[in-house]
Order: sequence, then structure tokens, then C-alpha cells
Amino acid sequence: MATITLGDIAAHLGGELTGDPLLTIDRVGPLESATPHTISFISNPRYQAQLALSSAGCVIVGPALRDAALARGAALVLPDPYLAFARLTQWWVAQHRPPVTPGVHPTAVVDPSARVAASASVGPFVVVEADAVIGEGAQIGAHGFVGRGSTIGADTRFAPRVTFNHGCHIGARGMLHPGVVVGGDGFGFAPNQGRWEKIEQLGGVRIGDDVEIGSNTCVDRGALDDTVLEEGVKLDNLIQIAHNVKVGAFTAMAGCAGVAGSTVIGKHCTIGGAAMIVGHLKIADHVNISGCTAVTRSISKPGVYTGLFPMDDNATWEKNAATLRNLHALRDRVRALEKKN
Repeated sequence: MATITLGDIAAHLGGELTGDPLLTIDRVGPLESATPHTISFISNPRYQAQLALSSAGCVIVGPALRDAALARGAALVLPDPYLAFARLTQWWVAQHRPPVTPGVHPTAVVDPSARVAASASVGPFVVVEADAVIGEGAQIGAHGFVGRGSTIGADTRFAPRVTFNHGCHIGARGMLHPGVVVGGDGFGFAPNQGRWEKIEQLGGVRIGDDVEIGSNTCVDRGALDDTVLEEGVKLDNLIQIAHNVKVGAFTAMAGCAGVAGSTVIGKHCTIGGAAMIVGHLKIADHVNISGCTAVTRSISKPGVYTGLFPMDDNATWEKNAATLRNLHALRDRVRALEKKN
């Protein structure tokens, strides 16, 4: 790989560079462990003390920290340093990622009716079933599975051990991390004299462009219609998306969140880690749900919603929980007293 200089980075990101453009950069790293050949960033003024002590060769900062950054050395000043850092990491990975050789690995099993673009890469021990379509520049990692009739858009990448079952579709530039399962059966059973009768899941999964799904996350197929993830959705690791859920464009969910069946989540929402959303609800656009919140009713207005009962020592928690159970009776008593007065 060619040597990367500050000038190369500034040319890619833009902004105002103060410092030697020929300085070589061999690492993107945090302020506290930076070396003279590291580029770092700071976006929160609270960490300004770390800036003065850092040995970084260059620091990406916003206009408010420009003078403080220049007092210690080279700086690249941009309006949004955190966004600039994100774009730097993308560019940096693109420079360092080993080139992918197009073609089908000899150990892969590809049905003759499947269509694999000439520029796509199908890795070792991958199985591609009948009538599947793999688009230009797509990459299917080792031990992956692409079910019959599924389609994978251009430049979408599957890490090793991704399972993409039959009748599922993903757009362009997606990223599925190891262990993701798309299109497993939804949890549907009908009670029958003390036993459970399986409801076959007849829908699929439709995923838009620029969607990223973290390791070991599951997106179930729909019972009748499809489960849908619209464009730009970002899912962390270990998330459960149940059958017939619809997640609006550019919504992001943190790890271990769970969404029960047939719930519709709006656009530009954030769902905190371990939050639980029960089924058949509607969540408006621009809703932010805090971590560990249990959402048991629909939300019709944008805003931040929290439903976390604070942790305490067990004896105190049990006393508070017992008090909560009596709140309804206490309310009735207060109302009766108010009527008397």
C-alpha cells in the first residue's frame, strides 16, 4: 500500500490543514495513545485537557478547538470533526482492505440457475441455491448460504457464516456481519388441545440499500407479507426483528434490542440497547427510545421515551416494587379523600 500523508487525508476530507502535508500517517487512533505518526480527533470540548497532552501527529477538530489544537501542533479543522472522523475511517479501511478477487471459489456450490455477476466474489464453502441473484461487486464470505430466489444488490458484503434464506432481498452497499440470519421462520404457533400447531411463515424479508446488520442478529421472515428494513437502517449485534416488523429508513438500534411481530417503527428513530418493543405497535418518526426501556404502547409523537426502573440493592428494590403494586389502591384512596373535601 502506498504511503499515506496528511496531505492525502486533507485532500479526501477537505477542511483547513495546518501542518506539514508530507507528514506520513500510519495509524488512526485515540488521543491518549497517539504517536507522532497518528491522526486523532476530538469533538467534545470536555476532553480538551487530553488534546494538550497528546503526541498525535495531527488532530481533527472543530472551529471551537482550532486555537487549542494549533497550540500543540498540526490540526485539520472541519465543521463536524466526528463526521470527518467517520469518513476518515471509511477511507482508511478502503486503503488497507486486501483486494477481493472476483469469481466463485472452487469449493463453493452454486446452482446452475443462479446468476452471479462476473465482478462478484463467492467464497469458500458457500452454497447458492436455485434462481438466486448476486449483483455486481457483491461479496459472499466463507461458509455463507444464499437461499433460492434471493437477491443480493451491488457491492453488498456478507461476512463469513451469514445465512440469507429463500425469498429474501437486500439492496446495494449492504453489510451483514458474521452469524447474521435473515429469513428464519417467525415465531408463529396456534394452540391445539395443549399442544402447539406450527403456522408456516409464507412471507420473505425485504432490505433496502445501505443497511448494516451486526453479528448474530436475526431478521425473521414474514408470516404472510414481508418483514421490511428500509434504506439506511443500522442494526447492532444480537438484535431480534420478528415477523412482519417494518423498520423505517435510517433508524438505528443498539445491541440486544428486540422488536415483536407486526410492529411498525418510523424513520430516523433510535432504539437503545436491550430495549424491548411489544408487537402490533406503531412508533412515529424521530422517536428515541432509551436503553432497557419496555415499550408496551404505540408512540405517536417524536421525542425521547424512557421506561427504566432504576437499579438498587435487592431489599430496597423489593420494597419499591411492592409499593408500586399498591399504587392503584393508593390512587383510589386519594381520590376518595379529595371528593370528601
